[in-house]
Amino acid sequence: MSITASPTPSASVPPPAPQPSPLPRWIYFAFLILLAGIGYLAYAGYNARQQFAADLAKSQDNATQLSARLDQANSRIAEMRGRLEVTSGKLGLTQAEVSRAQSRALQIEKEQQESDAHLTAQIGQVKQETDAKIGAVSTDLSGTKSDLDATKKDLDATKGKLTMATGDISNQGTLIARNHDEVEELKRLNERNIYDFTLTTKTKGPQKVGPIQLQLTKVDSKKYKYTVIMVVDDKQIEKKDKTVDELWQITTRGARAPYDVVVFEVGKDRITGYLSTPKDSSGSAPAAKPTS
Repeated sequence: MSITASPTPSASVPPPAPQPSPLPRWIYFAFLILLAGIGYLAYAGYNARQQFAADLAKSQDNATQLSARLDQANSRIAEMRGRLEVTSGKLGLTQAEVSRAQSRALQIEKEQQESDAHLTAQIGQVKQETDAKIGAVSTDLSGTKSDLDATKKDLDATKGKLTMATGDISNQGTLIARNHDEVEELKRLNERNIYDFTLTTKTKGPQKVGPIQLQLTKVDSKKYKYTVIMVVDDKQIEKKDKTVDELWQITTRGARAPYDVVVFEVGKDRITGYLSTPKDSSGSAPAAKPTS
C-alpha cells in the first residue's frame, strides 16, 4: 500500500525591518535658504546699527549709550550665528528643528525692527533738541550783535564830542577832554587809563598821580598858563608855561606809548586836569626828590 506524504507546512519568513526614510531634499534647501536669510539680516542689521551709531555720535554725547545697545544686539546675533553653526554641523535635521530655526529668525528680525524704530525715534529727539539749542544760540548772538552795534554807535558819538590834539612827542592825533564831563567820556571809551588830578601851589612836594608824581609850582590865571614839575623814572622834569587844554606828553621806561597830560582848568592857585596812560603800562610812582 502506498503511503502519500502530506505536504509539510513551509517555515514562516519574518518580514524585512522598516528602513528610516531619508529626509526630503527640500528640507536641506530650506535650511540653506534660511541660513542665508539670517546671515543677510544679521549683516544688514549690523550695517544699519553702525550708521545709526555714527549719526548719534555726531549729534549728542549719549551716543555711548546707544553704541552699548548696538553691542548687545551684535552679541545676540553672534550668539545666534554660533548656534546655527553648531546646528549646521549635524548630518540630519528634523522638521521640528527647522521650524524652531524659522521661528527664531523671525523673532530676531522683529527685535531688530523694534530696536531700529527706537533708535530712529531717539535720533529724531536728539535732532529736535539740537535744533532748539542752535536756535537759542542764534537768538542770543543776534541780541549780542544788536548790543554791540548800539555800543559802537554810542562810542562813536562819544568820540565826536571830544577834541583831537597832536602830541608833542608822538606827533599823532589824540582825543583830549576839556572838562569833567568829557573826562568821563574818555573813561567810557576804555582805551587808556585815566587819572584825574587837582594840584595846588599850597601843597609842598610832588603829589602822586597814577604811576607818576606832579607838583604845581606856578600859575598865571590871566594868561591861563601854569608850570609843573613831574617826577618819573627817578627824574625831575619841569614843564614850563603850559597853557590850558594843551596836550603834552611824557616818555617812560617800559611803556609802549607816551603818557598824555591835559589841564583844562586854571585857577588862582590851582589847576585841574588828567593823566592818560596806555592800558599795558604799570608800576608805582617813584620816590619824589626835593625841588629847588
